[in-house]
Amino acid sequence: MAKYRKLGRTSDQRKALLRSQVTALLYNGKIVTTEARAKEVRKIAEGLIAMAVKEKDNFENVKVAAKVPRKDKDGKRVKEVVDGKKVTVFDSVEKEIKKDLPSRLHARRQMLKVLYPVKEVPQAPAGRKKGTKEVDLVAKLFDEYGPKYASRNGGYTRIIKIGPRKGDAAMEVVLELV
Repeated sequence: MAKYRKLGRTSDQRKALLRSQVTALLYNGKIVTTEARAKEVRKIAEGLIAMAVKEKDNFENVKVAAKVPRKDKDGKRVKEVVDGKKVTVFDSVEKEIKKDLPSRLHARRQMLKVLYPVKEVPQAPAGRKKGTKEVDLVAKLFDEYGPKYASRNGGYTRIIKIGPRKGDAAMEVVLELV
């Protein structure tokens, strides 16, 4: 018996398809796809969620001193003249950050190997390019899905059949997070 479905594609196309569908599933919470694809995507997504559940609390809070440029009322950097040169004025700020322990860092990098970067685009047509921001899916896995599924032993996704597709009669399903 085969270890995985080939989905009628070459290996690079298959990997790209599965990565994009796993990314879409974790970002949106549900996707509509064929049954064979859903079963393959489910394997990968459940592995990532299980990793997030295992490593959700594996970090330490660390206080860090950071230099931040001072800004005026307009939001521009404050400059002062030192030895005939204009130099930006910096303030020292104490910040508390989450520092991953080695096993969580490894899990983060394993997740980044699978997930594509996601850009969130605003709905308003004005300034669409300006307002885009990158979504951190790995942080979403650790902070949102990890605690949500902590009490659950696997079975993080559900497949619901919705009938054959009109064009080629392939069985379509909804793959969603429980």
